[in-house]
Amino acid sequence: MQIQIQTFTVHKRFPLTISRGTTAESNNILVKIQQEGIEGWGEASPFSAGKKPQTTKILQQALEQVAPSLEKFTPLDRQQIEQILIELEIPSAARAAIDMALHDWVGKKVGLPLWRLWGLERDRIVPISVTIGISTPEAAKQRVRNWLEFIDVRVLKIKLGSPEGIEADQAMLMAVKEEAPADALLYVDANGGWSLEDAVKMCDWLATVGVIYVEQPLAAVSAIADLPHLYSRSSLPIFVDESCFTAKDIPVLAEMVHGINIKLMKSGGLTEAMRMVYVAKACGLKVMFGCYSDSCLANTAAAQLAPLADYLDLDSHLNLIDDPFIGAVMEKGRLLPNDLPGLGVCLNRHLR
Repeated sequence: MQIQIQTFTVHKRFPLTISRGTTAESNNILVKIQQEGIEGWGEASPFSAGKKPQTTKILQQALEQVAPSLEKFTPLDRQQIEQILIELEIPSAARAAIDMALHDWVGKKVGLPLWRLWGLERDRIVPISVTIGISTPEAAKQRVRNWLEFIDVRVLKIKLGSPEGIEADQAMLMAVKEEAPADALLYVDANGGWSLEDAVKMCDWLATVGVIYVEQPLAAVSAIADLPHLYSRSSLPIFVDESCFTAKDIPVLAEMVHGINIKLMKSGGLTEAMRMVYVAKACGLKVMFGCYSDSCLANTAAAQLAPLADYLDLDSHLNLIDDPFIGAVMEKGRLLPNDLPGLGVCLNRHLR
């Protein structure tokens, strides 16, 4: 099989601020795998969570380094390819792009969308959340209005963990609640921005104002030590994101959280994401799918597994002004994969 690697840049309509910083654009990578006249696509997007940031440069170098050694395989050799990528310590986002492209190729080969190939039910897909980044209360209200202008908002995820403290977090959340539709669900993601003391206070308070769950309340470096105490005290379900990359992380966390956030870039692709779903459910945990600065390509890939998720946070592509791809479609607040084979993704514009 032949492998092509190409970078492309996407720009956010509204820059997103979380506890770790602000992003306005992202340089992502498209991987194409070709054989028998069929072309499978995958995406790698950079992210900073984890021990080592996965920059575009690092991901591109890793992909270019490993591509020649994969050409002897076919897209059907996913198990062998996955093992090689792991042994060579290829970064997870680069593995995700290859794994995505292999799945896309297989779906196109048999003429079926992945969700159909896996026997999943599209009707089970829940609404996605749309994200409100850390900001002033008035700016947060305006961001809610911006979302409402072009999407049927059913769920809002509010980023907290402000460097100005939990009082600023509370003021911003109440502003969002005031502006949001009366029936909208509210989730909170602190991205590890709270101390244990603040996390206990915030979970108690958030429960009183109608928030459904809190995600990554504690920094990943302190989570294992402090999560048991928070778990025993929290008035809200606790999900983890930065603390959970692959299936092997789940059993350790199972007694101190209520759910996990699976992201294709963290897991290394759809293959590991599916493993994570089943391990998490076997441990009695809820499952969420999330994203980084992913385009419609990666979010459509995640949407193929969406019938297995309890919560979905796949909105990054909706905040792009120049997404080069078209794929899953919004319908009544839900991101639904289409009936096209493979991932069901097409080009919307020329890459540059």
